Amino acid sequence: MWILFAFGSALFAGLTSILAKCGIKNTDSNAATAIRTIIVLIFSWIMVFLVGAQHGIGSVSAKTWTFLILSGLATGASWLCYFRALQIGDVDKVVPVDKSSAILSILLAFLFLHESISPLKLLCVVLIGAGTYLMITKKETSSENSGKKGWSWFFYALGSAVFASLTSILGKIGIQDVNSNLGTAIRTAVVLVMAWIVVFVTGKQDTVKNIDRKSWLFLILSGFATGGSWLCYYRALQTGPASVVVPIDKLSILVTIAFSYIVFHEKLSLKSGTGLLLIVVGTLALLI
Repeated sequence: MWILFAFGSALFAGLTSILAKCGIKNTDSNAATAIRTIIVLIFSWIMVFLVGAQHGIGSVSAKTWTFLILSGLATGASWLCYFRALQIGDVDKVVPVDKSSAILSILLAFLFLHESISPLKLLCVVLIGAGTYLMITKKETSSENSGKKGWSWFFYALGSAVFASLTSILGKIGIQDVNSNLGTAIRTAVVLVMAWIVVFVTGKQDTVKNIDRKSWLFLILSGFATGGSWLCYYRALQTGPASVVVPIDKLSILVTIAFSYIVFHEKLSLKSGTGLLLIVVGTLALLI
């Protein structure tokens, strides 16, 4: 079942990227992240009460609280980087860099969770890495896009990948002794606090009242998609190996690339298409 949950996470995560891209076009990325997190938190706690997991909050150990909070902080940092990258970069460039967190997750799972790394898994890491490199190779751009922000999206996307990999490992440890829905809800509360702190520190709280209806709609839908992705993802992590669950989740890139073509008309070059193929083959080979 953890494989099905992992693929469900990938589907919802792919939708999240596109809906969020639409929602942050005319909105500050930090404020948008904070708003989305409110939706995710509500969605998460509704699921907690539906499955009756709220009664387990009193029995959560200090160790579990610590790792869930650390995982939430890492998630918040990853989101802030990711949605800033989405705001200033192309979806078909940002997403592959973010999804490269699968490589670091595999290495961290080996170091801290003692999950094995076979020769096949190493080959998969190479394929995913090579595919990511091909997909982010700078394409010909107009002078409009080749200014100061030409590569700034990359550093935000890279930061997102690093924090996302830490999120996976910390989350894996944190949900071992707690219901996955409850663990997700607790982590989301941490992300919400962190996101709004950033909004007020950067003085962007006044931008919320300027968000138009269309952006609100996409931000809310994005929040629901994220909630669905998280619930599936941490349910999969609870029973499946992190070194396999994380890469499967990263297959959301297929959903994202497909919708970025339909919605934003972002086309893949032959090189990018080859890179995408390598990422998919490397990820699916992890299931062998």
